[in-house]
Amino acid sequence: MLLGNYISQLGSGKRVAVPKKFRSQLGDSCIVAKWYDKCLVLLSEEAWSELLQRLTVTETIPTAAVRDTMRFVMGSAFEVSFDSQGRFVLPDTLLGYAGIKDEVMFLGLGSRIEIWDKSEWETKEQNISENAGALLEQLADGK
Repeated sequence: MLLGNYISQLGSGKRVAVPKKFRSQLGDSCIVAKWYDKCLVLLSEEAWSELLQRLTVTETIPTAAVRDTMRFVMGSAFEVSFDSQGRFVLPDTLLGYAGIKDEVMFLGLGSRIEIWDKSEWETKEQNISENAGALLEQLADGK
């Protein structure tokens, strides 16, 4: 299970080192794509397949929401491999979407890793922290 948070630096050639704890669970290659809230998602190939099953389950004809989700996530996806130092290149389109400039935050969230620009994550985390009680109440109420 992917858990915890780690900071890394965007290096030369737009390479970023994935924390060793995460790499051991991702395998030799993985998928990186746009995700929601201006972050990226990093998944093992197995987790990617499972995610696609959940996102694209439809009857015969995909709904507009399914088509748009497929375009957003699948259309932005790249297969990446790690170099000997555990780094991979973040494509320009993904860097621009997530606003990643220098420091990178990796968040382990069970079967997926979110990749954030560190300052964007700090803003998001502050907002979550300020609203944690209300969020918990919503979950408890099933809303």
